[in-house]
Amino acid sequence: MFDFIRKMTDWALEKEAEAAKGCHADPKEIDKQIKMIEEKREALRKRFEEEDAQFGHILTKLHHIKAESVKCQK
Repeated sequence: MFDFIRKMTDWALEKEAEAAKGCHADPKEIDKQIKMIEEKREALRKRFEEEDAQFGHILTKLHHIKAESVKCQK
């Protein structure tokens, strides 16, 4: 599914590039698209950082729990 979406996006971008070469693309519309993608990318980056921090917190706790459980085996 993801591969299909990527191919469709690439196709649309190729058509947009062809339109730009023929002076049929509106630079203001392209700027809107760039801004939208940059905003989505930033939101994704922020979400990743938040989730990564949560995983880091969980891993720290699990390592501590493991260290405590190893003490019981000695």
